[in-house]
Amino acid sequence: MSPEYVERASRLPGAVVWVQGAPGCAGPGEATSVLPDGCIDLLWTAGRLLVSGPDTSAYRPGRGHWAGVRFSPGIAPALLGIPAHELRDQRVDLACLWPGARARRLTERVDAAADPAAALEELALRLAADAEPVDPLLRAVVASLEAGRSVTATADSVGLGARQLHRRSLTAFGYGPKTLARVLRLQRALGLARRGVPFAETAALAGFADQAHLARDVREMAGRPLGELVEK
Repeated sequence: MSPEYVERASRLPGAVVWVQGAPGCAGPGEATSVLPDGCIDLLWTAGRLLVSGPDTSAYRPGRGHWAGVRFSPGIAPALLGIPAHELRDQRVDLACLWPGARARRLTERVDAAADPAAALEELALRLAADAEPVDPLLRAVVASLEAGRSVTATADSVGLGARQLHRRSLTAFGYGPKTLARVLRLQRALGLARRGVPFAETAALAGFADQAHLARDVREMAGRPLGELVEK
C-alpha cells in the first residue's frame, strides 16, 4: 500500500482496521496494488460503504480517503449474509447487497463520525455480535492450508470429502481450497522474502516446487516480480 496506509489490530478477533489517504485530499498519486490474501474487507469512502471480495489477482484501490475492516478468511460471509463466491474479484456497494434504507443509514452514520475507521469497526463488531459464531471447521481448514498441508490432507483432517470441502470453501472463502491454498502460499512467500530470506529458500519454505515456480505464481497473481514487491 501507499506510505499513507496505516493499519492496526481490530477489537474483533482476527480482523484488521486500516486507513489510507487523509480527509480532504485527492489521495496517493499511485496506490500500490493490493494482493490476494483470502480476505474480505468492509470499506468506507466519503458517501459510500462497499464490500471488497476475495481476490484472485492484484487490484489498485481508488484515490481519496479510505477506511476499512479486513476480515480474516471465512469470517465475513456470516456477518454480511452473502456467500463469498458472489463477491469474488469485486468491489460492491453495500446498498446492492442489503436493503437500500439500511445501507444509507449506516453510510450516513460512518460519514458523520469524527473517526470513520472507528465507526466502521463498531459496525463490524455489531455485525459479529448478531451473527452465528464462525464454524470451527472453517478455522481448521484455514489453519491447515496456511501450514502448507495439501487439500487432500486438509479434507481428511476436518472429516470432509473433496466435494464437500470445495462447496463449503466457495461459500466461506470465495474460491475452492486449491485456490485458497495458492493464495495463502503467496502470502507465506511474501512474508519470508520481506524478512530477507533468499528467494530460493523462500520458495522451499513456502511450499513451492522451486524458485521458478515461485516466480511464476507471484507474477500471475501479483502482476509484478517478487523483487519489486519486496522493495515496497
